[in-house]
Order: sequence, then structure tokens, then C-alpha cells
Amino acid sequence: SDKLKDLLELLPEHDLPEELKSKHCKRCVVVGSGGILHGSELGHLLNQFDIVIRLNDAPVQGYADHVGNKTTIRMTYPEGAPLSEHEYPPASLFVAVLFKGVDFNWLQAVVKNETL
Repeated sequence: SDKLKDLLELLPEHDLPEELKSKHCKRCVVVGSGGILHGSELGHLLNQFDIVIRLNDAPVQGYADHVGNKTTIRMTYPEGAPLSEHEYPPASLFVAVLFKGVDFNWLQAVVKNETL
């Protein structure tokens, strides 16, 4: 718990951004990282949701026709984080799901711009 407290002090924010707090979630959708949407051409429909939560490394780049291109929240554990910077739109919220000791090491390295 001490390690977590130390990490939280390094982070710039401890709360949701104001633009996300003010949103009303009337229609929300969670898009996973499986390939079930490939070929569905549901991208336009998914973009119409108020909140779009994407899990793990569910790619958007190159698949927008099928999975949409709107991302409000990206939730992932460190090993499942997308490698491409294009999968992290500036207006979206990244949520790291940490549950192992090495996950906390990863977060510390990211925040301090260190290598693991």
C-alpha cells in the first residue's frame, strides 16, 4: 500500500477530468479486443454512443468502419496496452488496471519516464 501511495503522489490527477465528469452516460458501449466486430461495418453506430469504453489493445486504426473511431475511455492492464500512440486519442481517458506487483513497477516507469 505504501508503494501505491507513493505512485499516486506522482500522478498529476486523482479524479476524472472535468469534461468526463460533465458527460451524461445515456448510451454507453464497451468494445473488447476480440475480432468479433471485424466485417460488421458497425463503426458508424458505435460512434453514436455517448461513452465508448475500449478494453485492452482493441485496435481502432485501420478498423474504424467496423469498430468506430471514438474512444472515451481505454481500460487495460499493462501487458494489454496498445503499442501504437494512435490508439490513445488526446481527449480520451486512459485507465490502467493494476493488480500485480509488476504492474505497479510498470506504472512507476511510465510516470518517471524510466525503462523497465
